[in-house]
Amino acid sequence: MTDMFGLYQKCLCCPRGCGVDRDAGERGFCGETAALRVAAAVLHRGEEPPLMGKGGSGAVFIAGCSLGCAFCQNYQISKGGLGRAVSVDEFAGICLALRDRGAENINIVTGSHAVPAITRGIAAARSAGLALPVLWNSSAYESLSALAMLKDHVDIYLPDLKTLDGGLAAKWFGAPDYPETAATAIRAMIAVRPGKVIVRHLILPGFLDCTRTVLRWFAGHAKGGALLSLMTQYTPVPQSCGQTDGVPSRFLSEAEYETVIGWLEEFGIEDGFCQEPVPGGGLLPDFNRPNPFPPGLSVPVWHWKR
Repeated sequence: MTDMFGLYQKCLCCPRGCGVDRDAGERGFCGETAALRVAAAVLHRGEEPPLMGKGGSGAVFIAGCSLGCAFCQNYQISKGGLGRAVSVDEFAGICLALRDRGAENINIVTGSHAVPAITRGIAAARSAGLALPVLWNSSAYESLSALAMLKDHVDIYLPDLKTLDGGLAAKWFGAPDYPETAATAIRAMIAVRPGKVIVRHLILPGFLDCTRTVLRWFAGHAKGGALLSLMTQYTPVPQSCGQTDGVPSRFLSEAEYETVIGWLEEFGIEDGFCQEPVPGGGLLPDFNRPNPFPPGLSVPVWHWKR
């Protein structure tokens, strides 16, 4: 445990390697000190079907983010500051509360910048009787050292593969190294949990070439060891976490969706999931509400204001 928390003193938790002393209250790109802050915990019914079962996925939304996408749907917590600090025992209690309400798993959302604290919290929950599988739901902007810490605590990985275009990653994430870093991280996840990785890709309206490149990479490097999950829920956000130049301002069209579906057959990708477009686009969560999502999509269990 000492070695893990030493990462906060000269923080190297994510690939940015800010080097700030988070133990002393300094904040890196993620906007967080060493304190683990949580925004909400819900029984989520918007994940891939096998992850929801009957009870829903027990999603725990971590505040802060090491990436900061310009089109982040969770911008209120990734860069907006919402959430509150929890102790290791309180984090464990959140996991146990989700279990007691019927969660099928514990789904840690966007925790890459807080791996030392989260792994300690998972260990505490295990010691208190948690037997549910743990899911790691991330942008895939992960350091290999952080993934090494996670391997004994995580059962299923849910990494995004947002783009393999370094120019777009530099402009919209402030991370020109995202493509190489994410591809390396996903391969490492597959090596640790073959068959227990779901690679998610959000189709960006007007940028289908990016999706085609991702599909080609998946077919060549991940097919057989991971499932693909295509997401169509892109929603223009009212405010941005970063550079807005060129960020899509519309929803995905039916024609774009059909084009991508055709590419799945071209690349021989048969196993996975594909979200159907929602007419009129998706709904943005509001983490100021006790239930950030529509009632049919989630059941609130814990909220940062309580």
